[in-house]
Amino acid sequence: MSIAPYYWPNPATKDGLPYQRKDGKVNPESREEAANDTLRARAVGATVETLALGYYFTGDEKYAEHAAKILRTWFLDPATKMTPHFRFAQAVPGVNDGRGTGILEARGLADAADAATLLAGSKHWSAADQQALLAWAAAYFEWLTTSKNGQDEHAAKNNHGTWYDVQSAKWALVLGRKDKAKEICGEAATRRIGVQIQPDGKQPLELARTASFSYSCFNLRALSALAGLGEHAGVDLWKHRSADGRSLVAALDFLVPYLGKNPKPWTMQQIHESNDDDVLPVLRAAALATGDDRYESLLKDYPDQRSKRLQLLAPR
Repeated sequence: MSIAPYYWPNPATKDGLPYQRKDGKVNPESREEAANDTLRARAVGATVETLALGYYFTGDEKYAEHAAKILRTWFLDPATKMTPHFRFAQAVPGVNDGRGTGILEARGLADAADAATLLAGSKHWSAADQQALLAWAAAYFEWLTTSKNGQDEHAAKNNHGTWYDVQSAKWALVLGRKDKAKEICGEAATRRIGVQIQPDGKQPLELARTASFSYSCFNLRALSALAGLGEHAGVDLWKHRSADGRSLVAALDFLVPYLGKNPKPWTMQQIHESNDDDVLPVLRAAALATGDDRYESLLKDYPDQRSKRLQLLAPR
């Protein structure tokens, strides 16, 4: 469960209800661990992936042991496992007890399930463990693709819809449903790229936000992640270009002048300080997919990134 991050107590009522939206301004209440699973859900994917990579590259069982412990706690142990849905995520006090938008907070869970495959062969992660994890994944995928919350998020035209596709495609691949992943990624060419990106590369639905640069990068990261999943399903989204020029490359090229050591000033609304973290993996993905060295050259402006996880997941 979690509280919608951009909703705040209503100053016009005694009880503060219903909460009111302030786009881009995070209510600290939504990050209080006692009442929100947001940060825990976010950490599961990153932590399990890091540990699984550690085991895969070193063979050290201590990494597999801890990754397995987290996986069992979150997905398998009857006393602690998560119910396979996000029904109560991003609730708005005084309005509802959960919304489809809350599914965005689940995006790290599929990363954890995917990383579990790297534990194959470890004495700490058995075939029975893997099958139990897949059973949980199947139940969650069913809820994700059939529930009202899931359908609402699927219908979202902005970054929420893109991240929904990323999650759906990744869970489909985890479950061995390559046909479903291919369908999701294939539809994204028109449903996401065709709707979200203009021929000049602007993303109007993200530019309308109070943190327009951050959200433009955030959605582009989702589209790039979807393109990466498409590679496993036989769909090439990086090469897709509509008749009037809408493409991933166009969206990235629109942002390129605002990146690097000497970025052009961003003149649209950005109410808080931004960083380029979301777009850096996109630069590497674009360099690998298109062969255009401009993107790799720009990545060199971020030397600290060249020694991080990016080099393991997308080496060049």
